[in-house]
Formats: sequence, C-alpha cells, structure tokens
Amino acid sequence: MPTVARVGPYRFFFYANDRPEPPHIHVEGGRGTAKFWLEPVVVETSRGFSPQELRTIGRHVREHATEFMEAWDAFFNATG
Repeated sequence: MPTVARVGPYRFFFYANDRPEPPHIHVEGGRGTAKFWLEPVVVETSRGFSPQELRTIGRHVREHATEFMEAWDAFFNATG
C-alpha cells in the first residue's frame, strides 16, 4: 500500500488492489479513516473523523489532488 503523502497527523495512501475503482485516496490518522474520490474530490467513506477533521482533510486532498492523481497513474500504469 503505497504512501503518497503525510500531512500533519494524516497519511494518504492507496491499496495495490484499488485499480478497479475510480481514482481515490485513503486517509488515516488518529482514530479515523476515510476514502476520498479524486475527480471530483468528495468523501466516499469515513469512520472516526469529526466533521471538522473531514473538512481539513478534504482541503488537503484538494491541495494535493494533482500529486495524488500522478501517483495513482504512475503506480497502476507501472503494475500493468
């Protein structure tokens, strides 16, 4: 599961078997986990994060969306 970025207490990553789904990023930090679609950036699932944390995380995802998409494309194009 490649880690794409760390921002504050949050780790942004995806799983190697995520290929069949649209591009997205998983986030974990503290006691929470979430999954955000990247096009457009929207929360798919969340557990353990407060609404305020989700807004903060969403802001990070939007700020890094290009980087996350490039990492997604590079990983899944390289693995065939």
